[in-house]
Parts: sequence; C-alpha cells; structure tokens
Amino acid sequence: MKKMKELLKITYIPIFFASLCCLSPVILVLLSLSTISFASSITDILYDQYKWLFRLFGFMMLMISFIFYLRREKNICSINDVIKNKNKIINYFIITLILGVIGYIFFLYIVVHYVGVWLLIWK
Repeated sequence: MKKMKELLKITYIPIFFASLCCLSPVILVLLSLSTISFASSITDILYDQYKWLFRLFGFMMLMISFIFYLRREKNICSINDVIKNKNKIINYFIITLILGVIGYIFFLYIVVHYVGVWLLIWK
C-alpha cells in the first residue's frame, strides 16, 4: 500500500497537466474570468485541435517525475544502478504508466466532464 501511495504521488501532477485542455476552461469559469460560451469555445479548440499536445506534455511530465522518483526515493542514480535494478525499474514504470492512464481517464472523462456539465460549459 505504501508503494501505491508513492506512485500516486508521482502521477497526480502529470495527470493535472495532461487534463488542462478541458480543465482550464472550467478553472476560468470557476474564477469568474470567463463566460460560459467563451469557455465552451476554448474547450472546442483546445480539446479538438491540441489534445495530443496536452497528452504528450503529460506523458513527458510523467517520465520526468518517474526519473526524479527513482533518483530521490530509490537512489538509482548511475547506469550501474539501472543495470542492477532493471527489473524493478521496468515494473515501476509499467505500474506508473497504468496508473497515469487510468488516472487521466478518470479525472478528465469523469471528474472534469461532470464539473463542466454542472457549470453548463458542455452538455
């Protein structure tokens, strides 16, 4: 359970950044910086045309946080350490990637979607 909490700590920031295509209009409406119609048009542009850039940025953030996790928490800093702990690194990477994908799908398509529906940004 402790390892799962550690891996969740390194996945929540990349999930947030990958979800900004739809989360940023919600934030703008919640902070009263935008109207609902403007937020809806921003969502159409960001999600339809740039969603892959946000997903790529989220994946890069996930890889960076994974590397920092290995260096800081597991003290895997050199190539020799990587060779010694190859199986452990592969297992952590697969679990981190699965948690990142599941977290992204849950956060974007359930949490952000229903908040956007509640705010009448999209239907």
